[in-house]
Amino acid sequence: MCGDNRFIYTFATANAQTGFSAVGSALRSGRRGRAFESPNPDNVDGWQIVSRPLFFTGIKAAKPIEFGCIVIFLQYNVSEMKQQLRYAHLIDTCVIIGDFLIINILMVAIFSLFNDHMADDFQMKSWLVHIVTNLCYALSITIFGVKLSHRIIYAEKIVQNAFWTVVFFFIVFMAFMTILKMQEVSRLLVMVYFMSTLAALVLWRLGFRFALKHYRNLGFNYKNIIIIGAGNNGMAVYDEMLNEDGAGFKVLGFFDDSKKEMPQGTKLLGKVDDAIEFIRQNPIDEVYCTLPDSDEEKIMRLLSFCENNMIRFYIVPVIHRYMKKTLKLDSLGNIPVFALRDEPLRYPLNKFIKRTFDVIFSLCFLILLFPIVFIIVSIGIKLTSPGPIFFTQERTGKKGRSFRCYKFRTMKVNGQADTAQAVKGDPRVTRFGAFLRRTNLDEMPQFFNVLIGNMSVVGPRPHMLKHTIEYSAIIDKYMLRHLAKPGITGWAQVNGYRGETKELSQMEKRVEYDVWYIENWSFFLDLKIIYLTIKNMVKGEKNAY
Repeated sequence: MCGDNRFIYTFATANAQTGFSAVGSALRSGRRGRAFESPNPDNVDGWQIVSRPLFFTGIKAAKPIEFGCIVIFLQYNVSEMKQQLRYAHLIDTCVIIGDFLIINILMVAIFSLFNDHMADDFQMKSWLVHIVTNLCYALSITIFGVKLSHRIIYAEKIVQNAFWTVVFFFIVFMAFMTILKMQEVSRLLVMVYFMSTLAALVLWRLGFRFALKHYRNLGFNYKNIIIIGAGNNGMAVYDEMLNEDGAGFKVLGFFDDSKKEMPQGTKLLGKVDDAIEFIRQNPIDEVYCTLPDSDEEKIMRLLSFCENNMIRFYIVPVIHRYMKKTLKLDSLGNIPVFALRDEPLRYPLNKFIKRTFDVIFSLCFLILLFPIVFIIVSIGIKLTSPGPIFFTQERTGKKGRSFRCYKFRTMKVNGQADTAQAVKGDPRVTRFGAFLRRTNLDEMPQFFNVLIGNMSVVGPRPHMLKHTIEYSAIIDKYMLRHLAKPGITGWAQVNGYRGETKELSQMEKRVEYDVWYIENWSFFLDLKIIYLTIKNMVKGEKNAY
């Protein structure tokens, strides 16, 4: 925190060839003496001896990380600043203690309730089973971590982390049971235990996360933030902080050299040069710098001051305008390069998981529920308007290829079905068709498209060919949404961007959500979208007409 006068002094040499290694070893050793700083951190020859005290815990580096939908760079020291991590460690420790209580309580419950299904030898070695269980879970939690201390983390990520933790826990546990020749217990019993463990851990962690967000909303465990630069970059960071409820960000204000209109709830605190004095007088935890590269001198001055006062300094590059996910570091020979996006669905395993789920889910629906839905819907359609039960339309699919999309007919037979989008109060829509649209039941025949393979259960919604041609010409990155199979439901739809698009900005937001989904896909995100879709179907949607 600002105002903390504890510093580490270090010895190092200024030799251009040995400077980095000497600085690193000296810093790690914690010896007292003088430290080095460089006006140009990328130039080892520029390191100079300075007599004033500095705070060092390692060699300077820049680390790309994800802050919601914005990529930022944390200028950090190799060893973390322990004082700023105290709450994160406490949160993770509480979660881990809860995890161990759950796995042991469930183990005791299993031994008590299903005692008759266990061999005598296994019961006699129950103490050994407890030890193995705790060791296996300790190994699993060490590998997969907890991550609940992250300020911004979504529910599906928590579920995904718990799932893989328990899967690995199960594999290691069974391996130990085989090695120790303790396989007398029923396999069904083991599955009951691990399924119960998974359910309990998911509920515990989601509950803890909910309680933590509520605790932060009450004004505790928050971080004091200032943003340097009140341009589009700075406003994007501010909006991202406000969008995440319970993240515990308290934005005190902006610093910018030009006067700008501030959003309600924050204020312009002064010019960029006033920031250092403000930090001296206020307990600031993190500084987000959104200045352009042309202000390099101001950025370096702020960076140096924040590091010397143990304040985390984040650089938000302008690249977030054309890139909405964590950078993927690669190399071209000896040159580091960043890939703009990493699509999880490019990888064969993820493709297999998604396609397997699509087939199983669509088959279950078509066999168990669709016959009932079809009978009811077909009667309703025939009684309200003459014409076919199904409506088919050419739509844009993966990689821009067109396909025939199936729907229940919701309009009177007309000549504009393939060109004109449905609007509120559209006279073409029948009364029963309006009900089908409001509840999403008109989309149910698309499970045949999923089974065929030209659609997925979850993905960007397919547009009419006419709209694809129009919007691809005026919306940047519009065609990126076709990198994945279109879906019956999608991330944009469950976030309110569905139906009629009166303004171009609505379609732009839909595209933004679709591209985000492609870049952040996970199996658990698909499950979350399906859950939200069913929830919206039950309560109805105002944009569904």
